[in-house]
Amino acid sequence: MASLRKFSPRSFDWVLFSAVTLLLAIGLSAIYSVDLSRGQTLYYFHRQLISAAIGFLVLFLASLMHYTFFRSAAKAIYIFSLAMLFAVMIFGTAIRGTRGWFAIAGFSFEPVELAKIGIILLLAYIVYHFGRRFERPLFFVGTGLVTGLLMVLVILQPDLGSALIIGAIWFGIMLLVGVRKLYIGGLVLGAAVVAVVAWFFLLHPYQKDRILMFIDPQRDPLGSGYNSIQATIAVGAGGLWGRGLGFGSQSQLRFLPEAQTDFIFTVIAEELGLAGVAAMLILYVVVFWRLIKLVKQAPDDFAAVALSGITILFFAQMVVNVGANSGLLPITGVTLPFISYGGSSLVINLFLVGVAESMVKKKY
Repeated sequence: MASLRKFSPRSFDWVLFSAVTLLLAIGLSAIYSVDLSRGQTLYYFHRQLISAAIGFLVLFLASLMHYTFFRSAAKAIYIFSLAMLFAVMIFGTAIRGTRGWFAIAGFSFEPVELAKIGIILLLAYIVYHFGRRFERPLFFVGTGLVTGLLMVLVILQPDLGSALIIGAIWFGIMLLVGVRKLYIGGLVLGAAVVAVVAWFFLLHPYQKDRILMFIDPQRDPLGSGYNSIQATIAVGAGGLWGRGLGFGSQSQLRFLPEAQTDFIFTVIAEELGLAGVAAMLILYVVVFWRLIKLVKQAPDDFAAVALSGITILFFAQMVVNVGANSGLLPITGVTLPFISYGGSSLVINLFLVGVAESMVKKKY
């Protein structure tokens, strides 16, 4: 059984931790601003604070585990996340048309966030035990099947954005380990076929509207294109220094729905301006830099792939959210890591930072 590591300040990446903490502080500030427009209760802010406290606790607990614990638990975590995705479709609570949450004692838990941990650790486990024979079709097809099973269950909720993020984790890892280009080409061709089939038989009308509105938001400016247009207005209105925390018209006057989650970037852009956005993006760069540094120092293939998967997850979520808020990508409901409101997402992301910290080499 894997043992606990003895905590040492020198075996902890304080730069990574500090960057994540500052991102969380920016997120809490933006959520506080959104709450100001909803009365005096600060509903979202208080809940995010509780989630942050829980998240930091699991971060430090995860960092104390020897990284081999996560290797030995990878299959169990994947199977558990799979079971949770099955269960949520039967017993889950529907929110905004998606049955993807368990409601417990006034709080909600989103199993798809656990699935992201499951697929990262399982792919790392498979790579570790495959002996670097990545050119074999069994490796490519096998990892694709375990990933695809999660994606199908998530799409059935339906949650297309999270399914695409899970797919991006697998695709990024396949590129990093160096699978044959023939497989990648076949995958791209297959994806094109699936996209056509999905458009006509799988996608819900609102999901098609999101794609069409991305192409031309003005085709329905007061309907499906409304959110995209308002987000673009908010981003452009912030200028260099922003309108000030709590003074953004788009968020304070509720022109944007779900400003605390999907459109938190627009709140930051409007109220803190280009300066605030630049500070946020610099902090993300620091996070990616530290994670990539840990990948290069990884003690084995499991650690290297797990750290790569964590990096891909954070990067993909950031790009999709910022791109959607800026009108560069379709709106898919993907949250901004460490910044958007959401207890499940925040706790899981902080847990993954703890997993990364568990792989920091001790320095003497």
